[in-house]
Amino acid sequence: MSDDSIGRRDFLKTAAAGVLVLWTEEELAKASPIRETKPSGPPVSIGVIGLGQWGREILATLSRLDSSIVTAVCDPYEPYLNKGREIAPRAALISDYRRLLDSPDVEAVVVATPSHLHKEITIQAIQAGKNVYCEAPLATTVEDAKAIAIAGRGMSKRIFQAGLQGRSNALYGHVSQFVRSGVLGIPVSVSAQWNKKQSWRRPAPTPIRENEMNWRLSSKTSAGLLGEVGIHQLDLINWYLKSLPTAVTGFSSIAGWNDGRDVPDTVTCILDYPGGVRASFASTLANSFSDSYTLFQGTNSSLMMREKRGWMVKEADSPLLGWEVYARKEAINNETGICMVADATKLLEAGKEPGKEGPLEPIRDALYRALEDFTRCIREGSRPACGATEGYQSAVVAIKANEAARSETRVLYQPTMFELSKEG
Repeated sequence: MSDDSIGRRDFLKTAAAGVLVLWTEEELAKASPIRETKPSGPPVSIGVIGLGQWGREILATLSRLDSSIVTAVCDPYEPYLNKGREIAPRAALISDYRRLLDSPDVEAVVVATPSHLHKEITIQAIQAGKNVYCEAPLATTVEDAKAIAIAGRGMSKRIFQAGLQGRSNALYGHVSQFVRSGVLGIPVSVSAQWNKKQSWRRPAPTPIRENEMNWRLSSKTSAGLLGEVGIHQLDLINWYLKSLPTAVTGFSSIAGWNDGRDVPDTVTCILDYPGGVRASFASTLANSFSDSYTLFQGTNSSLMMREKRGWMVKEADSPLLGWEVYARKEAINNETGICMVADATKLLEAGKEPGKEGPLEPIRDALYRALEDFTRCIREGSRPACGATEGYQSAVVAIKANEAARSETRVLYQPTMFELSKEG
């Protein structure tokens, strides 16, 4: 491709948008899960069930959406309910979720309760004819996750969306086009981590309330670090590798917070994928070094992905793609990384050059995009970025990985584990 055949800005626009010059418009449309248009129609009336820390984050995000209006909030714990009032002052305050499900003023429901309580609430919401957004993981057991997913997949005129917001992350969607184009070459290895020094323990006024608030610290009610946190990175690995693991080997310990909990605060697991690819995931609550990332390595290049930033590092012998000469570059792990800019197309349309004149991070965060996607799908009757099947399969991967880590054994993923049927 010569300078005479295409101008610099047009070439940059093509490359920065993830086209790589090798794709047809039809192929790109199929490859990208991210939709840029704003939802049409009147705002969706939404009720939020569960007003803990993450539930309030969801509530605050919904309050910023033009496509939603929060009409009811629900939590059995009065102090949380009052905090919900501060964020959504016009919403009805309800302590019993069944009353919220009976309300004609609620068109859709977001289930943000502790994970082990999802099943009963979510299935009843589906039976009540509501559109449902269920936070990830769908449940803490495979059986409960399957029951939710089967109910969600069976909705014909309503939308079910699993809360794996990475599927709506503008950066992840942008980079997925590069991955699908084969820019990695042959995938050979993946490594991921999530580190944050925090106890997960919450103070409470009474022993009963303390047990309720600290459900993540008990193996009876929690899927541990892999289920509650790691599931998002495991889902990204499944997405980019376009496959599901065949086995997982895990290890775990209580290394930093020996305070009576029986959920490990430090875990490591190795997942086997088809084609000889292995993915490692490590996480600890005892140290914050390097936060979180997912690194994909292939024979042609590597992709370092964080939630809001991404870099591609090419191998010296990888083929030239042409467009990388125009891309912004940064030092990353003693290598030269090509910056992946999620909102490149929007910036170019505004007459700016991605990575030079505009922000390097997505303009909207992943949670905003996921909830906006939920409202769009309700109004358009379209398929969400993360439906029942994706939510269930990622739950199976994470729950079984947690089992392997806790027992320090190797667990096989049978293909039938990932199938959704009422019999299986």
